[in-house]
Amino acid sequence: MNADLHAFRLGVDRGWREFRHSLGSSDQWFNVVIGIAYLTVLLFQRGSAVDGTTLSLAALTLPSMVGMSVAFGGLVSPAGQLALNREDGTLLRAKAIPHGMVGYLVGRVVQTSLDIFLALLIVLVPGLLVVEGLFRTGLGGVLLLVAVLVAGLLATLPWGAVVGSLAKSPQGAAGLTMLPMMGIVAISGIFYPITALPGWLQWVAQLFPVYWTGLGARSALLPDSAAAAEIGGSWRTLETFGVLGVWAVVGLLLAPVILRRMARRESGADMEQRRQAALTRGMG
Repeated sequence: MNADLHAFRLGVDRGWREFRHSLGSSDQWFNVVIGIAYLTVLLFQRGSAVDGTTLSLAALTLPSMVGMSVAFGGLVSPAGQLALNREDGTLLRAKAIPHGMVGYLVGRVVQTSLDIFLALLIVLVPGLLVVEGLFRTGLGGVLLLVAVLVAGLLATLPWGAVVGSLAKSPQGAAGLTMLPMMGIVAISGIFYPITALPGWLQWVAQLFPVYWTGLGARSALLPDSAAAAEIGGSWRTLETFGVLGVWAVVGLLLAPVILRRMARRESGADMEQRRQAALTRGMG
């Protein structure tokens, strides 16, 4: 069997096992708490109508949350995991095994994707019971939603790996991802129509995947009339896949280079230094 293919299969198995193990961890309780918070927002938004449409603000927000969750999780989760695995020696052990880095990275992708899928179900399933007016687009809309979410993952996962490779600690990775992402989410039309923002902020939001995954999810789940609340009154499907594609291509070209460079520099001494720094932070 081809060595890379074998490493790929081992990575898939590893990712699946780590995902199953995570089902009993506090991370899933965090997802439940976030899901409850999102549903609370939707309940308060049900009575507010979006100008120019017959839909409630909640109907606009739920698909946006779905897109946002993919982009947010695709960047934040791998960055934190990679930084943590550098600190605890997991990455160093993977480097020491032939084709171990391939298996490690495949495992990270599988676990992250499954974690995000579960988080989406926690929000989407009860959300559909609370919000009316979704899935009016039929099977085509479902297929479009899947395509958008996959494109959103491809556009963000490589960049999460880049940040995790550059961060010196899990806390540093969180600072480099969560804080900027919270600001980007705030201007990306997730919880209210982006057209309510000043023009220059709309342009800034359109530079990042969060806005486009949210827009793509809305185009998949909402009727065409809802596009009246969007920039230019259009879903801009081609532009959505174009921007997400650019982020994905650049990220997939850049991430392997940075990951290989980071892996070459990994050593037992560096890992021990990071471990001691982590212990010092914990004692402080």
